[in-house]
Amino acid sequence: MPLVEVRDLGVRYPVLTAPARSLKNKVLSRTTGGRIAGNSAGLVEVQALSRVSFTFRPGDRVALIGHNGSGKSTLLRVLAGIYHPTSGEVRLEGRVAALFDAAFGMDVDSTGYENIVLRAKYLGIPRSEIQGQVDEIVEFSELGAFMAMPIRTYSAGMAARLAFAISTSVKADILLIDEGVSAGDAGFMAKADKRLRGVIDRSPIVVFASHDRNAMINLCTRGLVLQGGQVLFDGTVNDAYSHYDKLVGAAITEAVPASGDLVA
Repeated sequence: MPLVEVRDLGVRYPVLTAPARSLKNKVLSRTTGGRIAGNSAGLVEVQALSRVSFTFRPGDRVALIGHNGSGKSTLLRVLAGIYHPTSGEVRLEGRVAALFDAAFGMDVDSTGYENIVLRAKYLGIPRSEIQGQVDEIVEFSELGAFMAMPIRTYSAGMAARLAFAISTSVKADILLIDEGVSAGDAGFMAKADKRLRGVIDRSPIVVFASHDRNAMINLCTRGLVLQGGQVLFDGTVNDAYSHYDKLVGAAITEAVPASGDLVA
């Protein structure tokens, strides 16, 4: 049975280009996720996530709610296996599919057909499985003869349409969606929205990060409010937005202080 179980998750990473004591860091600490401090080598380290815990089960449609830099995208990338925890545990059961940046897993010098295989590999789709879906992907993307051309000959919208068609062909147990996912030009969006909703409906667990409140309320049943790399609320999506609104109204810009947030 599909499952996502996270216990005391922490993620920190160095900022190699910034000195540990600078005005720039003081500004960054209020505008990016997590908390910032210098280590003994004089490097800045960001605690992007701190002591995050939750369990997602089949039927959960989870909205990750928070301002830019609150930790939403970092959390999604940990669940996708792109980032690795520096503390805590992450347990995933089932196939994971991530709908992130359209550029991931695409090679501009390879053809559209070749990129179907390349992006499928990035998404963890076996070659034998994706080959059975090539015709459907080509038809949905509406790229026709351009499929035999290198991606560098495509417009940005054409490349996004192909990436979206490939990504949404996956049969996932755990579906991760970032707000940056794109389907290209406006004329294609209605068709893409219907396809995306179909992928969501057939995925047992969905985790969605977006600033589109209406979409999140319509698609999700549960909400996690993140701030400063911590989960401050976990409940129904409507209650989560009510909690978030109170935080914004109170002009809170940092997570609740706790030991271990600063990396020395």
